[in-house]
Amino acid sequence: MSRIDHGINNLVAHFLVKRPKEDGLNAEEQSRREISKVRQILEDFKEEEVTEPEDIDFVADRLRGKILQTSGHDNATRFSNLYSRFLPTLVVHKKGAILEFLDALSNESRLDANGEGRDPRDGYEADLAKPSQSWDRSAANATSDEQGMLSGRHLERLQLDGPDESEPTSTRFVNGAHNLSQTNTLRAGPYSTSIGSMVPSEAAILRDLPFTLQGLSSTTFPFADNGTLKLPASLPLPVLSLLHTLAEPSLLYRSLSIFIEAKADGLIAQSLRSAIANELRAYLGLIATIEGEIRRSNALLQDNLTSPGGLKNTMKATVTLKRCVVWTREATVGLRLMSVMAEESKSKRGGQLITFIHSFVTSNGDPFISAFAERVLSHLTKPFYNMLRRWIYDGELIDPYHEFFVVETNSSSSMGSGINPRLITASSVWEDKYKQDDEMIPSIITDEFAHKVFLIGKSLNFARHSCGDSAWVEAYAKDSSRELTYGDTASLETSIDIAYKATMARLIHLMDQKFHLFEHLDALKKYLLLGQGDFIALLMESLASNLDRPAGTQYRHTLTAQLEHAIRGSNAQFDARHVLNRLDARLLEHQGEQGWEVFTLEYKVDAPADVVLTAWSNQQYLKAFNFLWRIKRVEFSLSRTWRRCMTGARGVLGSVAVIEKLGDDWKTARCCLAEMIHLINQLQYYLLFEVIETSWNELHAKIRRPNCTLDDLVHAHRKYLEEITGKGLLGGEDASTTHKRHHKDLKPLLHEITKGMMAYRDVVEGLYGFSVAEFSRAQGDALRRDNGTRRSGSSRPSTAMDDTNNDGRSTDSPVPQPLADLMGSSDEQMLASLRKRLSDVSAHVKDRICTLLGELEIQPDHDLKFLGTAMNFNEVYKPKKRHRPQGQAPSVVSRSAVSGKDREKERDRDHDREREKEVARGQAQENGVKDKG
Repeated sequence: MSRIDHGINNLVAHFLVKRPKEDGLNAEEQSRREISKVRQILEDFKEEEVTEPEDIDFVADRLRGKILQTSGHDNATRFSNLYSRFLPTLVVHKKGAILEFLDALSNESRLDANGEGRDPRDGYEADLAKPSQSWDRSAANATSDEQGMLSGRHLERLQLDGPDESEPTSTRFVNGAHNLSQTNTLRAGPYSTSIGSMVPSEAAILRDLPFTLQGLSSTTFPFADNGTLKLPASLPLPVLSLLHTLAEPSLLYRSLSIFIEAKADGLIAQSLRSAIANELRAYLGLIATIEGEIRRSNALLQDNLTSPGGLKNTMKATVTLKRCVVWTREATVGLRLMSVMAEESKSKRGGQLITFIHSFVTSNGDPFISAFAERVLSHLTKPFYNMLRRWIYDGELIDPYHEFFVVETNSSSSMGSGINPRLITASSVWEDKYKQDDEMIPSIITDEFAHKVFLIGKSLNFARHSCGDSAWVEAYAKDSSRELTYGDTASLETSIDIAYKATMARLIHLMDQKFHLFEHLDALKKYLLLGQGDFIALLMESLASNLDRPAGTQYRHTLTAQLEHAIRGSNAQFDARHVLNRLDARLLEHQGEQGWEVFTLEYKVDAPADVVLTAWSNQQYLKAFNFLWRIKRVEFSLSRTWRRCMTGARGVLGSVAVIEKLGDDWKTARCCLAEMIHLINQLQYYLLFEVIETSWNELHAKIRRPNCTLDDLVHAHRKYLEEITGKGLLGGEDASTTHKRHHKDLKPLLHEITKGMMAYRDVVEGLYGFSVAEFSRAQGDALRRDNGTRRSGSSRPSTAMDDTNNDGRSTDSPVPQPLADLMGSSDEQMLASLRKRLSDVSAHVKDRICTLLGELEIQPDHDLKFLGTAMNFNEVYKPKKRHRPQGQAPSVVSRSAVSGKDREKERDRDHDREREKEVARGQAQENGVKDKG
């Protein structure tokens, strides 16, 4: 007993406050009186059955929460330290009962006889724990809130001047009850003079309020069928104002409950409903806490009014409408946000909905709203990150409701439109199978990040299904796959960068090593863009005799045999067999009358290399080859004619008869041939080196970069072909806008020039034939003179009839009869015709060249301007511009123009027939000369 007495004395001494001007006798008397009261309290507590609580830590946590709410963090920390020292004590057995006893003591309050002398920390003005803290699930739960509502102050500091003992207990109780009634009347608000003046009373309102906050109808607040809440009309306006504030969360909760029960048309929409459901459960926890406080307040109020000793707790647990408004304030804000999200989810989906909710985080300064939106986003983005993980690690798009920013094109639409599925190439799979929908990109990722994600998944899908590399994709997914969550942005970006580099490098490796894409590009440059000079020269020489014949007499097997001959006779034979097997010769349809106009080379590629070498690319290569082949044919024909003329100058053309009669004509013809050869060589140099070789170097630099992607390769190759067709004077609808305006007119102009050069070459061939005929005739005259001299010395003189026919022409002449028929009296006319054609064709070609130079001068590209300078380096030509008639569009062709074109075509056909006759005559005469020799 001495230990208990010592403890009581220390406890009373600790809480006694010594007043000034008080003698020691009164203080000692006061101490004895308080010690006796404490002993009485202990005796009363001792009479009750003391039970040890099952969980002492639960009691300690409850006390710690009360101290934290009433006295601050420092006292709570101090309590934790004391509890940690108290727990291992072996002397005390019922530690949990002691803690409950101390908790009961902390709820006791003491008033003096006049209601004064109370500790300022205690009393009715003390703040209750805020039930709204249960809205934040990470801070507290319903249990801790309930404990907070029960929390009072620590042990009261006892006053040395206790209550007046002369006043009877009944009187103190009556006065205390009257004061409590008056206090409750004031706490009901400034809108009422007494609790009983409102109908319904505040107690009835508070009793039904928890049901209303849960969206349930009650006697006081019934819900109508249309979802509206009816408030009693007899209440004062201030009370109605508070009830209007409390009605907002009720209606919002009711509408949100309907929303989460409705069917969602998307995974992200389902996640939104799940997140809202979690928040509504937290809201119900708050309502449960408020309901517990209301019931406890009513119970304590009833006990205080009936029990004489209940006055001590009357000022601790009063609940009012205004406090309910304060407690539900943050919850109302959260319900408003969720209502806005639910409404926007009807018109937005997927990334759009994520962007809208993320705007509350980035564009709102309220910490509560920002934290609330972050909490919702952590649930909302789970389906998005699951789709993102499957896309960047497996290359599979799992998006049944079209909520991801990667969209798979509907293959069934192409089937329904009549497109043959076999015609779907790897290019269409790479470019058309998946598309990036920029509107569905959420704001939690950047556009650059989204584009990387799009390329990673598309590359993995392409490698799996088109390249047959599913083993590597599965191994990559197994090694790299991990869970993605919202908020882990830095780690996610690092993972995406690593995955981006790995997938792009793997795809480029497959295209290079397995499918030989770069070898195909090099082969196209060598064979279709005439980069392999020895092969092209040998091919043209071997095909010349065949292609000079009409197009109808050409056969593909003959051309293929000549192609094989050119490959075996040039350095092309050292190329890989899988490259040479793709090179083939074929005939174009409806392209011309001669074999030169229908012959072309083609290079066949298959999937997946046709991602880069698309059908459009093949068309551009075909266009470039036909144009370069025509230029090469002109250069080949002019060079062969030039060599023939130079060789003939030392033989037939060097004879006295030819020089005397055709010397000036041949001088002019050689000069014109030299000019044309110079022009065609400059054009070839520009096309092969300034255009093709330069563009190839740029392409090679782009596709050999370490971070090159397949998309980069496709775009670089497309740019490469556009440069060739643009700067290569081919025009085309895919050339750049800067070149497109002028190149449309340059290709027909170049066609006229090359056609004029070939016509001039044919006229020169005719002139050569005429020269051979003239040489043969001179040789025939000399032979006849020699024969006449020998016959004059013989026994029988010959007559003119012996050596000539009826027309006076010798029968021993080496000139064939058909060609001899064309000669004679018509020689002068034929020579005049040849001279006129030489002059006309030369003038026409020079006029077209001057026009071309004029067009090149106004080109925006510097290389094209340099081409004009190289062609006219000595300024022998006078560039001129073409002028169209005003008021007439270039595409409009008048009737006179059509008739003029018809006349021009007729003249061309006449010239072709005459040219054929001249060529036949020249060949016949040359053969006759050879026979004579």
